[in-house]
Amino acid sequence: MRLPFFVYGTLLPGEPNHDRFLRGRTREERPAVLPGALLYEGPGYPYAIEGHGTVHGALITAAPGAYADLLRLLDDLEQYLGPEHPRNLYERVARRVGPVPERHAPGDGTAVSGPAASGPGSGPSGSAGPVRAWVYLAATAVARSLRTGGTPVPGGAWLSRRPPPGPRTP
Repeated sequence: MRLPFFVYGTLLPGEPNHDRFLRGRTREERPAVLPGALLYEGPGYPYAIEGHGTVHGALITAAPGAYADLLRLLDDLEQYLGPEHPRNLYERVARRVGPVPERHAPGDGTAVSGPAASGPGSGPSGSAGPVRAWVYLAATAVARSLRTGGTPVPGGAWLSRRPPPGPRTP
C-alpha cells in the first residue's frame, strides 16, 4: 500500500533529519494535522501516541520512483522492524490525516511546497478532506511509559517548543 507519510518531529522542514532523509525524495510537503493523537518529548525527538488531542506536522508525498527507498529509510530511522515487533521503537500505522490550508497553518515552521500547495486544502489526491497516511506512533511499551511519566508537547506542535529567536546584534 503506497500512502503518503505524516511527519511531526525531526523530519519537519528545518529540522535535522529533513534534509538528510527527505531532500530529493519528496514530490510534495504540506502542513497537516493528525487528530486523535498526543505528542510527547523524547530524547531529542518526539513520540506521538493515541489520545484526545491533535498533532501538527506535515504530509509528505514521495517523489516518483523514490517511494521504496523512502519507506526503507524512514522505517530504519524510526526503528520499525515490522508490525508489533518487540524491538520496535515506533509502529508504522495507517491513519487519517487532515491537510491544513496554508492560511490556517500553525506558526510552527512547517513549509508548504509542491504543485498542490497553491490550492487551499488540496491534498495529494486533490481532495480537500482527510487522507490516509503512514504515521509512526510510539510502540506499545514506549507509549505506556509516556502515558505514566512523559512530558507532553503543548499544543501538539514539535516546533513550538523552541524559544523565539533572540534579538539580533550588529
